[in-house]
Amino acid sequence: MASESTAKPETSITEHLNELVLTSSDVGEFLRELARISARSLSEPGDEVLCGVTLLRHRKAATVASSSPEAQAMDEIQYAFGDGPCMTASREQVTIHITDLENHDRWKSYAETVLGQGVRSILALPFVLEGETRAALNLYSHRPGRFEGRVLELAQDFVSQTSMALRLAVRFAHYSDAAANLKATLETRTVIDVAVGVIMAQNRCSQEEAFELLKAASSTRNIKLHSVATSIVDSLGQGPAKTHYEG
Repeated sequence: MASESTAKPETSITEHLNELVLTSSDVGEFLRELARISARSLSEPGDEVLCGVTLLRHRKAATVASSSPEAQAMDEIQYAFGDGPCMTASREQVTIHITDLENHDRWKSYAETVLGQGVRSILALPFVLEGETRAALNLYSHRPGRFEGRVLELAQDFVSQTSMALRLAVRFAHYSDAAANLKATLETRTVIDVAVGVIMAQNRCSQEEAFELLKAASSTRNIKLHSVATSIVDSLGQGPAKTHYEG
């Protein structure tokens, strides 16, 4: 995807994002486009707003997308500290608005570091998602008081309008991950089943006895069961076992 947002002028933001959900199962790609659209929607000529999106999912590393390298650097500073306005907005589902970092002391070390990069004001807004999934829109500006009044309302409206598309993107990504995990599980079972069959034929033993021999080999060699099974199947010279799967 190009570095500039691909949304057409005549296409609404929500329509464009919904279309992106349907054409890509990559939640990272969706977040990058969301960050770019956010920055473009809230920036003014000569007054760029830096934008990042933080996504927190159960048992997964945080996913972060940014509108520009500078925005990415701001998010990385926060993750280096392990806490900050954007992470708090995501985890606690609250809006964090810092009008001027020079007069802020909640995250003092973080604030001093970001100030050193020229950022003066920050707005972090939580998306409304499902279950344990959390996300926030992170906005940075070089101007103090940049996100007050009408701009704050616009940012809140933007998050409200795009939350549904983000929910769908996360849901589709979950289904895609589940399908990939199922496919991997089936392929692993196929290899093990074939290896057990080979051991049964070679040793004239039962299926249970063959599986115990396979487990014993795995334990003795300190190698994963699937790896031992793969080596047995590959030794037949017929290539890896195949699993028919339609995801």
